[in-house]
Amino acid sequence: MRVLLLSAYEAVSHRYWAQSLMAQLDEVSWTLLSLPPRHFAWRIRGNPLSWILKEHDTLSQSYEVVLATSMVDLATLIGLFPHLGRAKKIVYFHENQFAYPESSDQIPQVEAKMVNLYTALAADSVVFNSAYNRDSFIDGARAFLKKMPENLPAAKPLEALRERSQVLPVPIPDSSASRQHMAVQKTVPQRIVWNHRWEYDKNPDDFFAVLFALSDAGVAFELAVLGQRFREAPAIFDEAEQRLAKHIVAWGPQPEEMYRELLDSAGIVVSTTWHEFQGLAIMEAAQRGALPLVPDRLCFPGLYPSAYRYDGTRESLYERLHDWLTNPAARPEPLDTKAWEWPAWRDAYRALIERS
Repeated sequence: MRVLLLSAYEAVSHRYWAQSLMAQLDEVSWTLLSLPPRHFAWRIRGNPLSWILKEHDTLSQSYEVVLATSMVDLATLIGLFPHLGRAKKIVYFHENQFAYPESSDQIPQVEAKMVNLYTALAADSVVFNSAYNRDSFIDGARAFLKKMPENLPAAKPLEALRERSQVLPVPIPDSSASRQHMAVQKTVPQRIVWNHRWEYDKNPDDFFAVLFALSDAGVAFELAVLGQRFREAPAIFDEAEQRLAKHIVAWGPQPEEMYRELLDSAGIVVSTTWHEFQGLAIMEAAQRGALPLVPDRLCFPGLYPSAYRYDGTRESLYERLHDWLTNPAARPEPLDTKAWEWPAWRDAYRALIERS
């Protein structure tokens, strides 16, 4: 079976998903086209033009399946290469633009939302990485269309889209029981890890405000701030590096081997995000023995039992971290992550591709 895999904005999680999918389903004949994750506004609107100018011969070939991420302007691409419309068309949503929190200095991404919507409507199968992603897309699209000049009857087709969509998470790598046990054995219970993008939507202000308070209260902890850092990061990171210096064991992106070692040693991994559709970084740390502490919003209620969630406020996060750091009996057991790993999802992905 020949499958054309299109990734128009190849962020780290998108690259992992594509590469691991191709490795897991190695009986499929894959052709991958991807574009770098930069110049977002241009990339999401201009990806068909980039590909038609650079990959015309590849796109002119025949495929049984076209599998595209939601950043791909699939409707336009099919218009430019009509024969691709005869293939089975699958769209995978890692995220959706309707649920993205917009900062005060951002221009609303109207065109990006329209690309998401047109791509979903042009597909034969629509797949989301979480139920929250699916529901926020459908509900967000309905609210968006209500603001349009015409009173479009969008409710019925959007609800039909919800009914026929699938939820298939991005699986994390298989982890043997022995490797998980070894990771837990290396755990430093009071070591807190942040392994998210250094951007405003990950809400670092709440995270560091709570750590400032814990430090001022004399609570002992270690801190490893990892994740992807960009040219411009929120100012709170500079402040935190100074105010929390006595707690810091690692700061900034690390080489792969060191990153894995720090995850193996993590006692707690925290999220304070305003924007998350699955949260691979948290899953990865939890798989290696860290206790996840996540807000009771977004995708998290569907993934984590209540013992690992706080109500989303700074006060609640402080209370939970204080308990976990000062009272070992208050800490829950490490999560069993087998339900998130590739062996649990390989057959579902194979069925998605083969049902053509």
